[in-house]
Amino acid sequence: MKTIGLLGGMSWESTLSYYKIINETVKARLGGLNSAKISLYSVNFSEIEEMQHQGRWDETARILADAAEGVEKAGADFLLICTNTMHKVAPAIEEKLSIPLLHIADATAEKLIAAGIKKVGLLGTAFTMEQDFYKGRLTDKYGIEVVVPDQDDRKTVHNIIYQELCKGEINDQSREDYLTIINKLKEAGAEAVILGCTEIALLVQQSHTSVPLFDTTAIHAEMAVQWALAKD
Repeated sequence: MKTIGLLGGMSWESTLSYYKIINETVKARLGGLNSAKISLYSVNFSEIEEMQHQGRWDETARILADAAEGVEKAGADFLLICTNTMHKVAPAIEEKLSIPLLHIADATAEKLIAAGIKKVGLLGTAFTMEQDFYKGRLTDKYGIEVVVPDQDDRKTVHNIIYQELCKGEINDQSREDYLTIINKLKEAGAEAVILGCTEIALLVQQSHTSVPLFDTTAIHAEMAVQWALAKD
């Protein structure tokens, strides 16, 4: 079994989901007392969040790249960045590593393609919904058309993530707001919706809607187990 490297803490609420899903998946695959071999570095999200909203992406890249080097030195065979938004600086992190990076958009795209999805809605932070580092990868590399909410709905989605979900707060009204936005994306032609922030699945699950949902946290974590258990 390979050692899975996790660059987490963005937020720790979703990193907890990664740890749980990875270990549950290993147990389901191997049985007995088997659990995952994991090297984890968890950052202080308050520092990262402040830099995000100030546009200091180069500084976040340096912090995360240094942390990723620590994960590699601790024995990781490959790395996951446990957040969608910070894949904006994935190239800078990859430059510092000699181990592979399992990109969250690639893992998600493979699931979408397997399901025959050609047009998908995307929920996430404003950075993920509005900038090209995530949407562009899905379109340019995989030919998947991406639609996002309108400006007011993007603000709603973004604020709920930072003001509630990253703090572990789950509110019924916020869930209803998300479900309304998901339905709008369906009306805009989306065949499915990506939960493109690793906290969103804490609020919205497939049982809440008939629109197919692709939970990036679960997809990313489960593919990590595939990599960890694959024979070279």
